[in-house]
Amino acid sequence: MTPKEQLNLLAIFHYVVGGLHALFGSFGLIHFTIGLCMLFGGFGSMSQTHPGSEPPAFIGLFFAIFGAVFVLFGWTLGALTILSGRKIAQRRARKFSVVMGAINCAMFPFGTTLGVFTLILLNRREADLEYGALPASA
Repeated sequence: MTPKEQLNLLAIFHYVVGGLHALFGSFGLIHFTIGLCMLFGGFGSMSQTHPGSEPPAFIGLFFAIFGAVFVLFGWTLGALTILSGRKIAQRRARKFSVVMGAINCAMFPFGTTLGVFTLILLNRREADLEYGALPASA
């Protein structure tokens, strides 16, 4: 497999893993919704049958903030991973892709696999040639 094909495949894997990050980050919307329901009395039927059983407001606030942070983190990581794949496909911003590969190493198991392959492929001499960092005769 040629280095050009390897980098193109790596870009596609960045798109896939970025989409998975965004998808799994969306699970925080469940906590966010539950937190908002706790804050604004969305559990009305429960409080009618058992008066005084509403959860404290700070718990709803905690749920909402935790869910929002989780969603923002997942979507941001997904968008940056997809952007890294786009930069690899364009053969630009190699350092950005290396940094994103290192960050993805913390996201077990798919991010770890993607990050390791990103670091290996982008630090090879053939990648330098593809990115135009070295002259072809060097």
